[in-house]
Amino acid sequence: MKSIVISIGGSIIFSDEINITYFEKLNLILKNLIKKYKIYIIVGGGKTSRTYINFGRKIGLKEETLDQFGIDITRINAKILTYIIENSNTKIPKTTNDAKKIKKPITIMGGTTPGHSTDMVGAELAEKTKAIKYIIATNVDGVYDKDPNTYSDAKQIKEIKIDDLIEKFGTNWDQAGKNIVIDGPALKIIKKAKIPTLVLNGKKLIQLERAINNQIFNGTIIKI
Repeated sequence: MKSIVISIGGSIIFSDEINITYFEKLNLILKNLIKKYKIYIIVGGGKTSRTYINFGRKIGLKEETLDQFGIDITRINAKILTYIIENSNTKIPKTTNDAKKIKKPITIMGGTTPGHSTDMVGAELAEKTKAIKYIIATNVDGVYDKDPNTYSDAKQIKEIKIDDLIEKFGTNWDQAGKNIVIDGPALKIIKKAKIPTLVLNGKKLIQLERAINNQIFNGTIIKI
């Protein structure tokens, strides 16, 4: 069975108010998808993770320690999600190799090791499982020419070459808790493994469903 990897930002599913309807709809979509695909979901740390990381940075903790804070939060988020999403694992894998071994129709995980963002974990898992698609579900409608949360005149980019993204963001890991659409190390893997990658707004589940089903969707296609 072909696999699809989805990286969902923690702020998408665990915001200040928990949206039960969102989880019900996500569950329904995934139920239909597992008839055709093996689904892997990587969950980010979101606002909670950044809060702990920012506090740790203020008191002088090392970046590796801050990274571990973030990883722990992503695994808690992933664990909570396994109780909500049917047909998923109960034990959270700590590596992509462990995730690959899980036989459940849906495998949910968080971060792995310091220096590896959940976007990078998703790209690594997509490479190892030979995924036909890697979807990055963030809190904006794809890739923009500048931050749409800051600039009202930011323009959405419907298609962008992987090399142009690498030129913009580089391929290095900067620091724990950095909030960008997709980070450099993930881009490096996507380019090397030639992974078909899409970026979209994870809050808009209809767009996620359309992207998976090869329909026109509102988001960004990364051209390899």
